[in-house]
Amino acid sequence: MRIIGGELGGRRINPPSNMPHTRPTTDIAKSGLFNIIENNLEIDTLKVLDIFGGTGAISYELASRGATDQTIVERDPQMADFIQKTAASLGINHLKLVRMDVFKFLHQCKEQFDFIFAGPPYALAEIDDLPRIVFEKNLLKPEGWFVLEHTPRNNYKEFSYYRDERNYGTTIFSIFINRESLKK
Repeated sequence: MRIIGGELGGRRINPPSNMPHTRPTTDIAKSGLFNIIENNLEIDTLKVLDIFGGTGAISYELASRGATDQTIVERDPQMADFIQKTAASLGINHLKLVRMDVFKFLHQCKEQFDFIFAGPPYALAEIDDLPRIVFEKNLLKPEGWFVLEHTPRNNYKEFSYYRDERNYGTTIFSIFINRESLKK
């Protein structure tokens, strides 16, 4: 794995070899996602939430491109330790790591974010609840983005605030924007 762009672009990340609940986003999918993000958002101004942090790769990419207000939620102790050590080795000192179940975090969170990324395990039974929870709990600021990584078996086109999706084979990013004109 590597960071594909920004100040830390090209730096290698060596995640644990045994990650039964973690599926890193491919470089091709990450590159496509960050082309969209960089062309639509000012990354250095964003308050970011990365849920289902996994290896932390999305957070490292955001930090590499200037994000400085970042929270990452990961419940797996091995992966949380990996994120903490990797962020320190990369000099990313502003990353707030929350070791907690994502759904518990979302239900008790009182903050709002400009950008929320969710890269849950594809087999997660509650994956379809994520957009509903994010919007019901009012976790996005106005014009804030929620990006959900999923497989082709999930379809969010009829969901309120759905804006677009990008397909990279078995990886799809559905984009939701907190904009009244998009509410269905």
